[in-house]
Amino acid sequence: MKKLLNDPRHVVREMLEGLADLNPGQALLEAEDVIVRAGGGGAGVAVLSGGGAGHEPAHAGYVGEGMLHAAISGDVFTSPSTDAVLAAIRAVGGPDGAVLVVKNYTGDRLNFGLAAELARAEGIPAEIVVVADDVALRDTVEPGRRRGIAGTVLVHKVAGAAAAAGLPLEQVAAEARAAAEAMGTMGVALGACTVPGAGRPGFTLGEDEAELGLGIHGEQGVKRVALQTADALVEEILGTIIEDRGLKRGDRVVLLVNGLGGTPPMELAVVARQAMAVLRRAGLMVERAWTGNLLTALEMPGMSLTVLPVDDARLARLDAPSAAPAWPGNGRIAGRQVVAAPAAPAEGTARPQQASGRLVKRAVLAAAAALEGAETRLTELDSATGDGDLGISMARGAAAIRALPESAWADAPMALHRVGEALRRAIGGSSGPFYATALLRAARVLPEGEPKPGEWAAAFQAAVAAVSELGGARPGDRTMLDALHPAAEVFASALAAGTQPKAAWEEAVRAGEEGARTTGSMKPRLGRAAYLGDRAIGHPDAGAAAVAIWLAALKE
Repeated sequence: MKKLLNDPRHVVREMLEGLADLNPGQALLEAEDVIVRAGGGGAGVAVLSGGGAGHEPAHAGYVGEGMLHAAISGDVFTSPSTDAVLAAIRAVGGPDGAVLVVKNYTGDRLNFGLAAELARAEGIPAEIVVVADDVALRDTVEPGRRRGIAGTVLVHKVAGAAAAAGLPLEQVAAEARAAAEAMGTMGVALGACTVPGAGRPGFTLGEDEAELGLGIHGEQGVKRVALQTADALVEEILGTIIEDRGLKRGDRVVLLVNGLGGTPPMELAVVARQAMAVLRRAGLMVERAWTGNLLTALEMPGMSLTVLPVDDARLARLDAPSAAPAWPGNGRIAGRQVVAAPAAPAEGTARPQQASGRLVKRAVLAAAAALEGAETRLTELDSATGDGDLGISMARGAAAIRALPESAWADAPMALHRVGEALRRAIGGSSGPFYATALLRAARVLPEGEPKPGEWAAAFQAAVAAVSELGGARPGDRTMLDALHPAAEVFASALAAGTQPKAAWEEAVRAGEEGARTTGSMKPRLGRAAYLGDRAIGHPDAGAAAVAIWLAALKE
């Protein structure tokens, strides 16, 4: 796997140097891979945490007022050394002592535990808080041997706020332990991650598989399952957490939706939506919710969910201000708010159907059928130089046209107007606005009743001009205009020369088809294809090809 690195042996130090450069409230210890608060720890209890790198923004991202005083980083997925932990304790700890928040992995417990013992020998009181929140291991090991995963972030917040409130060492540790023992976390991965220097993922998954109950070090999960919908995975994970933690109706909780590094915000939001719905359906009161990449496993695609029961005191710790750069904020939520959209203007009284309306209906339905039949071809053309959505967009537009009521086809102007509105609502991206604008302009130009051929030609030219005005394109820019413009001009000029309407339209179709073909040799100047430059040459513009398809469908 490709990575933006220099030397994998130096990646941790270079990462920490970058973080210290970016965050003025943080400083880097000279001889150890430790991030501390700039200006020292100050009076009071110090809160420290850490572990192997690869979990960013944890742990350094949580160093700041109201959270951690120091974060110690080992190599990727490797516990930091005892000496590094001890150096961090010396840097921020004082007579009031230090609380060390440790995820329940053997290496972390050994190195943090020994460093705490050495600190005590030097006169710095130290308490260890072990986080073992992974409920996926409920049928595998006893609770005290479970792994510590993303819920650790909430323990950082509770401990940091307690320390900032001036509590003594024992009370800070007690609040942190209580939070760690109360919470439950479980994750799912859709793929593995690749440790820098390893060159290959830690495991492989089929296209229809997921790892349920994995840890945060690239290891496999508790079980491999068939890939399910986001909603189904959330149901299973939260059902396990609720049962394991003994949560019951009326309990107050907070929710953490954590990305594992390779999951986009879109998917995390889908997960969060279902997670809150499941918790509320179970009768739980969701007081706060956070979502984001908060404790990751490099670039692993997947997520974890954490549920922490709260009372007023614990909620106050979570609500307390923090200057840590990675803390996602106060997490305050409300019920989903849906605001009614403003009503569209009334359409007025229905008009009796005229021949021109029936003609437009037959023509538009023929164009719709042609575009549906060309969906695969248009998708392939658009994928070569764009985002590949034109085929499905045209098919979606065709379906919207078929759904129009009979009253939409009263006469030609109304029909074009209603088709434009349907396409505006049905087609996203650029095609919807272009076609809607063109049809709305043409509808305004056409007279009511039975338009003459010359009036249709004028409406066609007005529609093409509207597309040009909206997008700023001109013929030769390698867009749909390279098919539209010659077709409209040839149709008008042929009619003006006395050519019969059907023959004039056939000339227009040939001009449009030739215009679409020539786009294959043009360097694009507008649209997504413009980003490709000369690499787009050889591929006809998909939008122009779509125009040629529906132009030909109107011959009859």
